Order: sequence, then C-alpha cells, then structure tokens
Amino acid sequence: MCDVLIVEDDFMVARAHERIVGQQPGFTVVGTAQSGAQALELIESLAPQLVLLDMYLPDMTGLEVIRRSRANGHGLDFLVLSAARESTMVSAALQGGIVGYLLKPFKVSELQARLAGYAERRRVLDRQGDLDQEALDQALRGVAGTTPELPKGLSKETAALVERALIASQTDIAASECGDALGLSRVVARKYLEHFVRVGKAVVTLRYGQTGRPQRRYAWVASRASGSS
Repeated sequence: MCDVLIVEDDFMVARAHERIVGQQPGFTVVGTAQSGAQALELIESLAPQLVLLDMYLPDMTGLEVIRRSRANGHGLDFLVLSAARESTMVSAALQGGIVGYLLKPFKVSELQARLAGYAERRRVLDRQGDLDQEALDQALRGVAGTTPELPKGLSKETAALVERALIASQTDIAASECGDALGLSRVVARKYLEHFVRVGKAVVTLRYGQTGRPQRRYAWVASRASGSS
C-alpha cells in the first residue's frame, strides 16, 4: 500500500484528488495540507511515500516544499499537479527529482494513469537483484504518461481491438470474456490486458469465487470516472 499526502490549498480540489486516489488500488490518502508549512509538518509526522503537490501555495512554492523535504533527508516522491507552466519552475521541479508533472486542468483518467504508472514504477524498483534495460525503461516512463512500444508478439491492430472492448464495456471484464468477444484465446487476450495494466491505461481487480483461484478482471481507467480536476 502506498501512503499519499495531498498538498493543495483549494479545499474542493483537494477533496476531488482524495476521491481519485481513494479509488485507485494500492493507494491510501494519509493526510491533506493546504500550505507548504503544513505539508512539511505532515511529511515529518506521516512519512508518506508519495506527495501530490501543487506549485502555488499561500506561504511558499511547491519547489520550496521539495527543497526543504530533501534537505531534511526524506526520500519520498513528488507528483506535481499544478497550473504552473513557467519553464523555470517546471525545470526546477524536474531538477528536484519529481516523478511526474500534470498540468491543471486535467482529466480524472489522466491522474489515474499517472498513479497506475507510479505503482508499476514502485513494483519494478522494489524487485530484488539487477534490472535490465526493459525494466528500467518501464520504471522511468510510467508516471510521465508516455505510451511505450508494444512488447514483441503483440500487434497494434489487436491492441486497438482490446482497447475498444475495454472502453465499451460497462463493467470490468475477464480475459476469457474479452477473448470470446473478439475471437481471441483467453491467453492472448490476457497478454494485451496485462500490457494495458502495466502502462497505466487499465486497472485490474481480483474477484473471489467460492472455489479456485481469484479471477482477474480488467477495466479501462477512463471508464472508472469522468470529468476533470
């Protein structure tokens, strides 16, 4: 589970972000701050793994929050959610080691994708032993929201069909259901579904039955919520 601190001076926006994070598997909001000083206090007391940080705060910029937290030795990650577009501020944030920068206003699905990408990044970097180039690329690109090339053996045409099936579905679907709808085997359909989960475009949940293994069910992240923040 990833503990998240939300730093946002607009109460309604902070609540919206809290709802989005709360709906994302593997994440929990441990606190909210409406100023830089409060954010630094909560970082010290709550030790979150991830901070959703606005750049415009009433007492200091988000850059100062990043700088002070780094100076205090906190090894947490920052995902910036801000309307700040100044190249100097964005550049300074990147130099401060943020994991992503999402400009307001943004769609709910865009934040969901960034969070899913961050979860994948943590999963990759938490592996024991050495990482290969593919794993490193996977960790670096997830939160940025870029679209990676399809893995070998997967075609763009079939990926597009699976994508449309996910988007069109009113509920989450299993690999077997997706395969039946598209004339694919369950194994093939699952490869594409898992790919979309890895790149943050889909989420997977487990449905437990009375017997046997839990069933993995997939949903397009944009279908979980609509609107913008």
